[in-house]
Amino acid sequence: MVTDKSNGNGYPPMIELKDVSKSYWTAAGDFLALKQIDLEIYAGEFVSVIGKSGSGKSTLLNMITGIDRPTVGEVWVNGTALHELDENELAVWRGGNMGIIFQFFQLLPALSLLQNVILPMDLAGKYTRRERRERAEHLLDLVGLVEHGNKLPSMVSGGQQQRAAMARAIANDPTIVIADEPTGNLDSRTAETVFGLFNDLSQQGKTIIIVTHDSSLARRATRTALITDGEIVNEYVAKALPALNPDQLLAATHKVQPRQFEPGAMILVEGKNSDAFYVVSKGTVEVVLPRPNQSYVAVLELGPGKYFGEMEFFHERRNRASIRASRGGPVEVLTMDYETLAALLGESETTREALLQAAARHEQENVEWRDVNE
Repeated sequence: MVTDKSNGNGYPPMIELKDVSKSYWTAAGDFLALKQIDLEIYAGEFVSVIGKSGSGKSTLLNMITGIDRPTVGEVWVNGTALHELDENELAVWRGGNMGIIFQFFQLLPALSLLQNVILPMDLAGKYTRRERRERAEHLLDLVGLVEHGNKLPSMVSGGQQQRAAMARAIANDPTIVIADEPTGNLDSRTAETVFGLFNDLSQQGKTIIIVTHDSSLARRATRTALITDGEIVNEYVAKALPALNPDQLLAATHKVQPRQFEPGAMILVEGKNSDAFYVVSKGTVEVVLPRPNQSYVAVLELGPGKYFGEMEFFHERRNRASIRASRGGPVEVLTMDYETLAALLGESETTREALLQAAARHEQENVEWRDVNE
């Protein structure tokens, strides 16, 4: 996966995995659950992690939470090297920095919902005794359960238990909230309510990471990380070619090559031979057209996940417009040669048709822009 070293505002990632691999010993031999994962997540992002069963989703979360350790690589969270901490240090660190929501709730059955929410604050020694109770009541009210605070988990529904687990996870006001299939055992209405609570937390500045099998819910996060066979698909390739299946997207991820351009640098020049399909992965690029006796005029800006070069693929292999890096900052694009693109499109007629329609649409826009600027 291509990653950035800043989010555009000069801040480092909140979470960074560097070349992380994880293997487990089994009776059949070593099983490689994660393969050279590079991932960056920034403060305040809402990220969904999707993938089929056994793809490595939960293992990835275990790396980020420190529940498990990488076989190779580094895990940094909010400036702390989790891979260097011992178990006691990790437990203390998690208590103050991370809220974890498990698929099966894991509320203590002998404690009331209110006591379950108070417990993390007791363990971390945060707030006074009175403040802990007041905060727990406030959080239960936030998730719509304040009137059920004195009930045991067994006395409320699964959806109510999940919302209580969310209240418990944010009891110590963590900067990061992690959830593993938080809606997997809920009906659609309750799942919608729980997802809305995640949105609210994100709006408050929390960094949210959820694993979900529900692709419709996943798309509502600000970013989606697709993991296949222990590898993360490049998210910008996935945005550009969404009709490809996970295996095809992973193959495309392996084939693209990153190229960097300084602000204002020309990437493609109209009329020159074209031999690649481009996906923007960092910064923005401009579609520019010449004006008689004047400098170029920018007619369109393309950001991460947008693409160009598809017109040339379908028509004559000569650039139909000029593309330059925007002047606001450096640009990175992912390039895929036309031979590789042709092979991918041969495996996905839906993707081929989508690109063909985009090429026709963009060519018509190109003609219209020229008429306006002549």
